[in-house]
Amino acid sequence: MIKTERLLLRCGQDADRDAFAAMSADPEVMAHFPAPLSRAESDQVFDRLLARWRAEGICFAVVERRADGAFLGIAGLAHVRYDAPVRGMVEIGWRFARAHWGKGYASEAARGWLGYGFGTLGFSRIVAFTVPANLPSQAVMRRIGMRRTPELDFEHPLLEAGHPLRPHVVFSLDRPSPERAPA
Repeated sequence: MIKTERLLLRCGQDADRDAFAAMSADPEVMAHFPAPLSRAESDQVFDRLLARWRAEGICFAVVERRADGAFLGIAGLAHVRYDAPVRGMVEIGWRFARAHWGKGYASEAARGWLGYGFGTLGFSRIVAFTVPANLPSQAVMRRIGMRRTPELDFEHPLLEAGHPLRPHVVFSLDRPSPERAPA
């Protein structure tokens, strides 16, 4: 569990399934994914996230607002397992319910995860990627200090050739050296 000024980043619980499913069924939230998820698909994804949390101690975890316990979305770290230039690297990612866009929650959650990934877990590099059209997500990547890393751009192998969401742009951030780390 990670605490930031406004957020609690924690493993999902069964009580989060309805809010996760509602977020995952929203066509605007899922605009840069192949399709919104049905309830059954959402539950399968949620189960995979819980399994990764148990097995690895990291995953895309629930973002809860500390003030009132509201489910805002998910954010976290994950090991990239599919065949792409980022395979074996650690990815940071997020997805928020539309009602919570534009409030700085994605950047705050991502900074919390970066601190945990670099500080506690000792990762040397963390990457993020999205489709070229997802400019809001790229803006978050820049806000948290990530830089475009075009040599790692890839065609997503889980989508068929020619799919409009197959091209992905990559951003990365290396662990700050002790002399550059903020006090």
